Amino acid sequence: MHYPPAQKPAHKPVRRLRVAVAAALTGLALGGCSPAVDVAPAADAANPACAPMMVALPDAIGDARLRKTNSQATAAWGDPSRVVLRCGVNVPGPTTDRCVSVNDVDWVIKEGDPVWTLTTYGREPATEILMDPDKISSATVLADLSGAAAKIKASRKCVG
Repeated sequence: MHYPPAQKPAHKPVRRLRVAVAAALTGLALGGCSPAVDVAPAADAANPACAPMMVALPDAIGDARLRKTNSQATAAWGDPSRVVLRCGVNVPGPTTDRCVSVNDVDWVIKEGDPVWTLTTYGREPATEILMDPDKISSATVLADLSGAAAKIKASRKCVG
């Protein structure tokens, strides 16, 4: 008995094309990923009050885009990072450090060289921002982040 030669199913080239396209797209997606920013979580990072603030964070501060971080209740903007945020830091007590109010959120400012530390005042848990004023304006940072920080209810205000 003689059988005709077997024909290859027509769907195999289409399947191969799909697999090749999927592999190429995966390679492009993975190749475009930058590694997560290594940020140590704050002691109270698991506080549920951080969650509403974290989901309200902006996608960008100025021209610095939001990046992924490797720990809970943290965020970073820019590559390399120009702004780093941690929710759940120690709540500052009364202080003589400079305190400014931006969009009804009070911030204690400690000017370092080169990094400044900006910490919410009167909100628990507190939020800390680390930034270099030579790389990005503190006014821009505070204006862009105060809306999210306001998601944590204030119990005290700066005086003076």
